[in-house]
Amino acid sequence: MDYRILLQEENDAVRERYELSMERIRSMDTEEMGLPYGCYFKKVSAFIRGIERLAKRVEETGLNGEEGLEGTSLTLEALQEENYALYKDILPENYRESFANPDYAVEVLGDGYGQLLSFLYTEIRADIVYAFEMRLMNITILNELFLEVYNLFAQAWEEGKNAPLEQLIKDSLYWFVSDYAEVTVDWRIREGLDPALSFGTDIVMKRDLTDLRYLYAYGEYVSETEIKLASFMNSLPQETIDQMASTYTEGFRKGFQVMGRDLKKKRTVVVEFQLGFERMIRRAVEYFREMGLEPICYRAAVESVNRRANGRRGYYGTSPNKQYDYDHRYDSALYMGNAFKERKLAVLRSAYETYRKEAAWCAGPALVETFGEEGFAPENKKSALALNAHQEALTLAYANESRQIVNQYMPGDETSFTIIAFPKPEIGPDFEAVFSETIRINTLDYEKYQKIQQCIIQALDEAGYVLITGRDGNETSMKVALHPLRDRKKETNFENCVSDVNIPLGEVFTSPILKGTEGLLHVKNVYVEDYQFRNLRMVFKDGKVTEYSCGNFEDMGEAGAAGNDKSAEAVGNDKDAGAAGNDKDAGAAGDARRQGQALVKQVIMRNHDWLPLGEFAIGTNTTAYAVARRFSIGDKLPILIAEKMGPHFAVGDTCYSFAEDSPMYNPDGREVIARDNEISLLRKTDMSKAYFSCHTDITIPYSELGDIKAVRADGSLIDIIRQGRFVLEGTEELNEALDEADDGAAGLDCE
Repeated sequence: MDYRILLQEENDAVRERYELSMERIRSMDTEEMGLPYGCYFKKVSAFIRGIERLAKRVEETGLNGEEGLEGTSLTLEALQEENYALYKDILPENYRESFANPDYAVEVLGDGYGQLLSFLYTEIRADIVYAFEMRLMNITILNELFLEVYNLFAQAWEEGKNAPLEQLIKDSLYWFVSDYAEVTVDWRIREGLDPALSFGTDIVMKRDLTDLRYLYAYGEYVSETEIKLASFMNSLPQETIDQMASTYTEGFRKGFQVMGRDLKKKRTVVVEFQLGFERMIRRAVEYFREMGLEPICYRAAVESVNRRANGRRGYYGTSPNKQYDYDHRYDSALYMGNAFKERKLAVLRSAYETYRKEAAWCAGPALVETFGEEGFAPENKKSALALNAHQEALTLAYANESRQIVNQYMPGDETSFTIIAFPKPEIGPDFEAVFSETIRINTLDYEKYQKIQQCIIQALDEAGYVLITGRDGNETSMKVALHPLRDRKKETNFENCVSDVNIPLGEVFTSPILKGTEGLLHVKNVYVEDYQFRNLRMVFKDGKVTEYSCGNFEDMGEAGAAGNDKSAEAVGNDKDAGAAGNDKDAGAAGDARRQGQALVKQVIMRNHDWLPLGEFAIGTNTTAYAVARRFSIGDKLPILIAEKMGPHFAVGDTCYSFAEDSPMYNPDGREVIARDNEISLLRKTDMSKAYFSCHTDITIPYSELGDIKAVRADGSLIDIIRQGRFVLEGTEELNEALDEADDGAAGLDCE
C-alpha cells in the first residue's frame, strides 16, 4: 500500500482538530502576553505557523508524492534556504539565544520554568519531520499541548500573577508523554517492523539520486557533509558501488550462515544509514531483495520518549548541534518514574503483540556507520535536565525489561545483524584516499585471516588465563581468566571472526570467566560513540569494573591552576592567598575528575555503577592499523574498525546475549563454549540480573600494546604478541603492515 494512502485515514480523522489548533495558534499573534514568557510563546507559535505552511506545501505539491519522487519544482537554493530556516534556531551560531538551550531558557524564563518550556519547545521541533511525513496526528497533539500550557499562563495573567504554578506545567507535560505513548511508542515499534511505512525507502529507491535535491525530501538537517557524500557517491564507478553493497549485504547473509540460522524464514531487514549514502543503499536493497528480504528504512527518533541518550538508530542527517543533543539527552527526567516506566512497558508489549507477525519476519538490522568527525567535547550544563539516582535505576530497569519483551517477539537466536563503516569528508583532505583504503580493509582475504587467527586460537586454548600489558606510557596490566576446556579437539574458547556480521574482519574473541579476571585497562586515546576519551582508566576485580576515570576535563583544572598562580603572584608572599589558590586548584582538579567519571559513566558504563567484562578479543587487522597511521586518523576511527587494531575489552553483556544456548561453531568444527559468564548465567534464575543492555568496546592500539601472553596451567608461557609484534608461529605475516605503519610514522616524524 502507498505510504500516503496508509496515513490518509488517520489524517482525515484528526483534520478538524488539527485545523482548530492551528487557527488558535495563529490568533496568538495578536494577543497581549505577560513578560518574560510572552516572548517565548510568540517565538514558538511563529515556529508552529511555519510548520503549518510546510505541511500545506507538502500535502498540496506532493513533495514526497508523485512530483516529489520525480523531482520538485523548488530549486536547490530554495530547498537549502528552507532547510536552514527550519534548523537555524539550534545551529551553534544561534543556539546561545535559543529557547531550546536550557541555559538561555533559564536565564530569560527563570529556573524551573526555563527547563520545562525548553523541553516543550524541543518536543515541538519534532514537527519538522512530522510535516515532511504528513503525520498530522503528531503535529496536532503537540499543538494541543502547547495551547494547554499557554492557557495556564493566560489564566495566571488574568489573575494578576506572573506565571502559573510550576507543578501545573509539569503535570501537563507528564500526562502528554504518558497519555500519548500509545501514539509515539507504538509508531516507533511499527516503523521498525513494517515495510509499508516506506517514506525513507521511497526516497532511496525512487528519487533521482543524481539530483541532490533529493536530500531535502527527508526533512532532516542537511549539512555540507551530506552534499559532499552524495556527490562523491555519484562520482564512483558502478563496480565500486556494487562491491560496497555486496560486502555489506553478504556480511548479513553470512551471519545467518555462520550461526546456523534460517534466513529463508525471514522477510524483512532493517537498513540504517546516514544521508548521502543512498546510491550504495539502493544497490544494497536490490541485493537484499534477491535474498527475499524487503527493506525497512526508519528515521532516527525525534521525540524524547523514543530518543536514545547514546547514539542514533535508523537513518539520519548530520546533527545540527551536538551540544543541543547533549543538553536534551536526559529530558526523560521530567517524567520518568515508577508509573511511567510500567506505562511505557505496557505500551511496548502491546505494540509488539499488535505487530507480532512483522516482528517474526524481521531478520535484524544492517547498519552503515560513518566516521571522521572531531571528537565532541560537551559542556555539562547545570540547567539541563538530569536523571536522579532513582530515575537512573528505573531507566536501566526499563532497558533490561524492554529487551526481554523484544526477545519474546524477535528471539536473539533467530536474527542476526551486520555493521560496516565508511569515512565522512570531515576526515580531512585525504577523504577520497581514506575511503578507497576503507573499501580495501572491508574486503580483505577471508581465508588468509581465518588461517592466521586459527593459529592464535590454538595457542590460547592451551591457556588458563591471558596476560595483557601496555608500553610507552600505556599502564595496562590485565589478567583475563578463560573457561576450562574438557576436550580441546571438540571445544574452543575463542570465536574465529572474519567478514560476516562485524565488518571488517580481524579478531578472535571470547567471553571470559569473571572470577580471577582483574587489573587495570588504560588507553591514552580512544573513540567511543561520538566522544574521544583521553587517558581512560578502568579497574577490574573479579571481572567487574570497580573504578573508572578519564582525563577529558583536565584542562579545566590546568586553567584553574594557571589563574590561581597569577592571583598568588599578584599578592606577593601572602600565605593565606597561596592557601586559597591551592584550595581552588584542588577544587578544579576534583571537579575535572568528577566530570570525567560522569562522562565515562554515561557513555561507556551506560549509567551503570558497575559492569562485567563481557568480552576479551585480540584484533589482527594490522592493515587497518597501517592505514590509520599513514593518514593519522587513529583517533577518528569507529570502534568497529579500531577494535580490530589491537586487543579490546568490552564491558557489559557478552557477545552472545539472549543466544547463549544456541551452539556456535568455528570453521574447524569446534564448538565455542565460552558463551556465558557468571552474570549471564543468572538468566536461568533471575533474568533481571543477567543483562545490562549494553556492550561497549575499548581497544588498546598496537602502538600502546606491550605483550600478550597465554599462561598454561603449569605456569609456562606462550607469547602471542611481544612489544606490539606478533611472535606466535603462523602469525608473523601480520607484522608486515605494522612495519609499514612504523616506517610511515617515522617518515612523518622526519618531515
